[in-house]
Amino acid sequence: MTGKIIELEDVWVHYDGMPILEGINLSLNQNDFLGIIGPNGGGKTTLLKVILGLVKPSRGKVLVLGHIPGESRKLLGYVPQYSLFDHDFPISVWEVVLMGRSGQAGLFRRYSKEDKEKALQALEMVEMLDYKERQIGKLSGGEQQRVFIARALTTEPMLLLLDEPTASIDTPMQAGFYELLERLKQRMAIILVSHDIGAVSVCVDKIACLNHRLFYHNSREISAEDIEAAYQCPVELIAHGVPHRVLKEHPRDRSL
Repeated sequence: MTGKIIELEDVWVHYDGMPILEGINLSLNQNDFLGIIGPNGGGKTTLLKVILGLVKPSRGKVLVLGHIPGESRKLLGYVPQYSLFDHDFPISVWEVVLMGRSGQAGLFRRYSKEDKEKALQALEMVEMLDYKERQIGKLSGGEQQRVFIARALTTEPMLLLLDEPTASIDTPMQAGFYELLERLKQRMAIILVSHDIGAVSVCVDKIACLNHRLFYHNSREISAEDIEAAYQCPVELIAHGVPHRVLKEHPRDRSL
């Protein structure tokens, strides 16, 4: 172990000869909470898959907890952008969360007492223990997201990776979700990726911008120049706190 949670040096990823990630350099320490913003198609999900060992870089160095990607996967928690499932399928919150222990239990082994204890602790952590016996398809988007995070937490990860976690959560429910992330960052490092500047700037400690290239200064502020380079849209300021951002008016797109 090097003491670093993640170390990426000059990482490139190509799909069909086209560069998706270009010269990525990034390091993350224990209990860091990094938000990565950027437009759709900018490589955010690909970067998470590189960290997980699901995508192999064309070149560059990647270390996760001091090892090559994949070797430390049991110490990583991952909540993908889309959790596709049949909402009418009769599976309970409890059964979904227990699935997070399948790597420890093995394919044909029954869940142990420890597995069940970890699942209970994870549900309590995300404040969903009272929903334990509910059918997951009957929950709201925000409640489902908490369950999927609980599933990722059952392995007691050192790093939690969240891909667009607020995409399915109604705006009134997002405040409670950010409070959950505030609690979790006391226990582990977190990377939250989004195309929504406002969502990321609410609770992260450090922020980066990714659009094939990564603009990162190891701080909670990012310059207007970095935002403009990634979004190709004039921006004045983004900073941690309230207000979170001050943006110049842009005639073509006022959604940023």
